[in-house]
Amino acid sequence: MLFVVEDKPKNDLFIHVGLVIAEGICLPAMFLELLRARSGNTLSWAYVFEWPIFALYALYMWKKLLSDVRNGDQGSPSGDATLEDPGLEQYNAYLREVHRSHHHDTSAQF
Repeated sequence: MLFVVEDKPKNDLFIHVGLVIAEGICLPAMFLELLRARSGNTLSWAYVFEWPIFALYALYMWKKLLSDVRNGDQGSPSGDATLEDPGLEQYNAYLREVHRSHHHDTSAQF
């Protein structure tokens, strides 16, 4: 997630501003498409129903982001995640070895 937990008031402000921007785009767009649809543009009827869905999704994400920031959830696994999965640690070790050997091979060519 892009937000830092230690600065909760600032993060809340960014989340609120994001919601205002999203709703400020979605709702006028819906009314514009409604005007276009009523004037005969049949494709605009699809957009009349699509923009409110986007607005509802923005509300959902606003609520989710606020709860994540307030609960301290960073949305990323802890540093101990590799210790819980030995297969993942083995694969990462393999990738490090491949990268190291590839780096030595390519540096000898120049």
